[in-house]
Amino acid sequence: MADQVLDAKGLNCPLPILKAKKTIKSMASGETLSIESTDPGSVADFEAFCRQTGNELISSSSEGDVYKFAIRVTT
Repeated sequence: MADQVLDAKGLNCPLPILKAKKTIKSMASGETLSIESTDPGSVADFEAFCRQTGNELISSSSEGDVYKFAIRVTT
């Protein structure tokens, strides 16, 4: 179960990443953020975001037009 949930459906790049970054700033290390997005570019964006920030991309999946991500905060 995620500690925080971010609904970024309907938002296009770079808004899902910016909203995730803002949410993560308020979270403690070890907590998890669940994100749902409809932007196909968010798959590559969240992979790159986690590589650059050091946060852990726990999972990445899709159901229809919705892309789901789980990130563990490590910073």
